[in-house]
Amino acid sequence: MNTQRLGTTALRRVAGNPNSFFTGNVAKISFASHLNTQTRQVATQKLTPIDGDAITAKQRLVRPVSPHLEIYDKKQTWFGGSAWQRITGAGFSGGLYLFGSAYLVAPLLGWHLESASVAAAVGALPLALKGGLKFLLAWPFVFHAINGVRHLTFDMGWGFSRNTIISGGWYLWGASIVGGLYLAFFV
Repeated sequence: MNTQRLGTTALRRVAGNPNSFFTGNVAKISFASHLNTQTRQVATQKLTPIDGDAITAKQRLVRPVSPHLEIYDKKQTWFGGSAWQRITGAGFSGGLYLFGSAYLVAPLLGWHLESASVAAAVGALPLALKGGLKFLLAWPFVFHAINGVRHLTFDMGWGFSRNTIISGGWYLWGASIVGGLYLAFFV
C-alpha cells in the first residue's frame, strides 16, 4: 500500500512539474489534460465536543453496516469445514508445542514421558478407552487431511456451486468419521 502511495505521489509531482522531456509542444498538447493535478484548500473549524458528537452521529446514520458473521449460512462456514479446518490445525500444532515443551522439561520435573512409559500407560487402559482416545486423535487427523484437499480444490476454483458445497460437506464429515473409526479400531 505504501509503495502504491509513493508511486501515485511521484506521478502527481511529475504531472504538476514536468521536466524538460515533457516541455515539447506535442507533449504539452497531448498530455495537457492529464498532467493537471487537482488541489483544494483545506478548511478547518473548531468544534465543541457536543457538535463533534452530533456530526459523528449524523454520519453513522448514513454509513453502511458491515455484515456480521451471523448472516453466513452455518452449514457452509461452520459445519462445512472451514472453521473446523482451523480448529483441527490449531489443535494439532498446539498439541505438538504442548507435548514438545512437556517432553523437554520432563527430566527436570521428574515426569516420565519416554516412549516406553507412554506405551505402558496406554497399554494398561481398558480397550474401549483406548479406542476412544485413538479416535480423538485419529478423527481430527483424517478430517484435516481430507478437508485440506477440499480447500486445495476450492483454491483452484472448483466446486463452488451451492449444492456441491453442501454435499461435499456431508461427504467430508462422513468420510472423516469413518476414517477416524478405521484408524482407531483397525490399525
